[in-house]
Amino acid sequence: MGIVNVTADSFSDGGLYPDPDHAIAHGRQLVAEGAYVVDVGGESTRPGAKAVDLVEELRRVIPVIEALAGDRNVLVSVDTCKAAVAQAAIAAGAHLVNDISGLSDPEMVEVCALTGTPVSIMHMQGTPATMQRNPQYDNVVREVSDFLRDQAAMALHAGVPSVLVDPGIGFGKTLEHNLELLRAQPLTDHPVLIGASRKRMVGTIAGLKRPADRDCASIAVHLDAVRRGVAMLRVHDVAGNVGALAVHHAINPNR
Repeated sequence: MGIVNVTADSFSDGGLYPDPDHAIAHGRQLVAEGAYVVDVGGESTRPGAKAVDLVEELRRVIPVIEALAGDRNVLVSVDTCKAAVAQAAIAAGAHLVNDISGLSDPEMVEVCALTGTPVSIMHMQGTPATMQRNPQYDNVVREVSDFLRDQAAMALHAGVPSVLVDPGIGFGKTLEHNLELLRAQPLTDHPVLIGASRKRMVGTIAGLKRPADRDCASIAVHLDAVRRGVAMLRVHDVAGNVGALAVHHAINPNR
């Protein structure tokens, strides 16, 4: 899954693709590099980020989704917590909803069920504005896996055709929480999505301050996740990850 952020303040690439034309070109480049899915988002979810209103989020993402979905050679995901954005994105051609709030909008499940759209369900403690202030768990692996299992069961019972689950690396977790979750993969019987690309955890471990310098270190996380059975990786550097996975699968053809 390649990342297309149509934002001014995302932690790694905010402002690089500020308008639909730049974002569409970036999405097409990710497809050319081997992305199976492109994930289009119009609201930054970095720690401390402020919410974006509905009208602005729609203005950012809908033209990009329409163009990329019209290419018919890639699956398009919309990265949103708002059911209204998801509904408009699906109408524009989106194939998947990536909800970092874990279905906090009570209408999100209904939208995905009625339209027959799969959803990725992520765990987050708090909100992007508050999540890293003081994350605490009694048992992070149990609490996150229970949440994801319960939300997935609720969505499937309501008629959502299929789900991915995402433990939410960096979303209301300390470094040790993140490491415990990565070591425990897969957390549930559902396919797992991991999004660790360029995150602070990677920078802290590798001593890399700039997010753009963290791609090689991120690949180490991703390859370990694949060895543990993770189904999908959400990444900035599609070409680097595709190459690393090709080598990994040549050495380990059954994993």
